Amino acid sequence: MLKILMISSYLFLLNVTFISTAVAHTGESEKNINETLDQFHQAAANAELDIYFNLFADNAVFLGTDGSERWTKSEFKAYVEPLFKRNIGWLYTPIERHITHIAGKDVAFFDERLNNKNYGHCRGSGVLIKTKQGWKISQYNLSVPVPNAISAAIVQKIQQYHDKQ
Repeated sequence: MLKILMISSYLFLLNVTFISTAVAHTGESEKNINETLDQFHQAAANAELDIYFNLFADNAVFLGTDGSERWTKSEFKAYVEPLFKRNIGWLYTPIERHITHIAGKDVAFFDERLNNKNYGHCRGSGVLIKTKQGWKISQYNLSVPVPNAISAAIVQKIQQYHDKQ
């Protein structure tokens, strides 16, 4: 009986230690992911090309607000580089952010509400992967949420636009 109690106590302590470590790891990961995303937005605002693109994974994809905008990292860099060289950047200020870290994996996904001077309220969402160099953005999707109350009218305008193309 004493042996069973000792084994049970050991397993309980091992489980508590594992859970505490996992929670601490998740907290540290969330902090690092927040820092990565904040650096991403700040580098775009400052038109800092190297910092901005070093935050992307090598095989990253950027999805813009236009349905045709699906860029690989190199395609997006070719688009952004001339703008940043002229010191033209953009600021998306996070209002709210949610991060989900996949337990036991070096993968996390996020969604964030953003504010931008030209586009107003936007949403960024995507996937990050942990690399030897830290967290990198594997996919970023920038969208403009449409309030349900006006979505039918907006969808109609979009359809009219596509019909003319």
